[in-house]
Amino acid sequence: MGAIDETAVGGLREALRGPVIAPRDPGYDEARSIYNAMIDRRPAAFAQCVDVADVQAVISFARDTGAELAVRGGGHSGPGLCLVDDGLVLDLSPMRWVRVDPESKTVQVGGGSQIGDLDHATHAFGLAVPAGIMSTTGVGGLTLGGGHGHLTRRYGLTIDSLVSADVVLADGSCVTASAERHPDLFWALRGGGGNFGVVTSFTFRLHPAATVGVAVTVWPVDRIEDVLRWYREFLPAAPEDLSGFFAALVVPPGPPFPEPIHGEKVCGVIWCYTGGLADDRLAEVLSGVNEPAPPAFHFTTPMPYPALQTMFDTLIPKGLQWYWRGDFFDAVPDGAVDVHRKYAENIPTGLSTMHMYPVDGAAQRVGPDDTAWAYRDAVWSVVIGGIDPDPANAGLVRQWCVDYWTDLHPHSMGGTYVNFIGEQENPDRIRATYRGHYDRLASVKRAYDPDNLFHANQNIPPAAE
Repeated sequence: MGAIDETAVGGLREALRGPVIAPRDPGYDEARSIYNAMIDRRPAAFAQCVDVADVQAVISFARDTGAELAVRGGGHSGPGLCLVDDGLVLDLSPMRWVRVDPESKTVQVGGGSQIGDLDHATHAFGLAVPAGIMSTTGVGGLTLGGGHGHLTRRYGLTIDSLVSADVVLADGSCVTASAERHPDLFWALRGGGGNFGVVTSFTFRLHPAATVGVAVTVWPVDRIEDVLRWYREFLPAAPEDLSGFFAALVVPPGPPFPEPIHGEKVCGVIWCYTGGLADDRLAEVLSGVNEPAPPAFHFTTPMPYPALQTMFDTLIPKGLQWYWRGDFFDAVPDGAVDVHRKYAENIPTGLSTMHMYPVDGAAQRVGPDDTAWAYRDAVWSVVIGGIDPDPANAGLVRQWCVDYWTDLHPHSMGGTYVNFIGEQENPDRIRATYRGHYDRLASVKRAYDPDNLFHANQNIPPAAE
């Protein structure tokens, strides 16, 4: 790939309505800061696109100059795939807008929007899209990877609510992909990552979700074996309007947790209930939380859905050291329980954690070949996150994560949610993540990006002719 000189950057500035930020410009360091502070890359320029024409101009520039190209939406990429050293970043962050159509119960979302933007706009109508657990996550990256969150058991993956997507392709043309138009591209976008083009807007189907029941239950870490054995049976059998992700964590020093357990290592479940809150229904649904062991803390409350989505924003903000890895699981065998106990008892820092997200229920009722997401038979999507604010602990949290994953992986289904693939993992992980869909994705890649312009991602090279 060719280098980008100052003359070329000047030409790019003239071609765009949005700003172009180079290393000598004010705001450069802020532009290159992303959610994961463990990533330290220095692009030659950021092209902050304000509209589709800007996106087309940046793609044309990259294609004509041979510049290395990365695409940035929300900047939440764990391995930092939204940045590239010495190359060009197509930055969609100015394209943060949301338009709700309450009559058709659909919403159109700009490609640079965050989940908080989406939740804020749709909540006014008592509606939501099943997407993530943090408001600062980018809608684009989450959706293109598949997307799961608190509402997945009830309403499916994020891609299961996707109606269409406006995409700028590698040749600079703009198309709308849907079930009727470019259906092969639409299939690939639903789980295939950023391999096929730059999505400038998404249109989603909306679902009822206004006030939800929220509960937080934690048990002492030495009861994790009993709790996991209970949880692995309880949740899959529970009504789909109950979701709850299991976690190993250190209790943060603040509400709603009482001071005596601050800093304690625990296991727990963060519950979300969409089945209605009349007659203390949530307490009835969760009456079994005492079965595995008496909780150290159990808290329930009604909550606006967007408030639940912001619950972790201040606890794990932008700028921390992160390393993560994940896997899909269709069961939690006793061998996996032993691994979780070992590493939960040895969490290295106050923010390091493991989350086990349920992806059964409505998500499993979509056909296994209907989208690029290849694990419709999975029950849980697990992510292990080594997290700390101190760069001096980067090696410590990374090693804990890698060791935990290495011991747990033999109990997994072999692949992972593509957004949970960590930095410098084996390329075979991408093929394992897409199972038998990989070759079809490579063929779609050949049709829409034959020269692999979009390769700063969990890359699927175009199939050979």
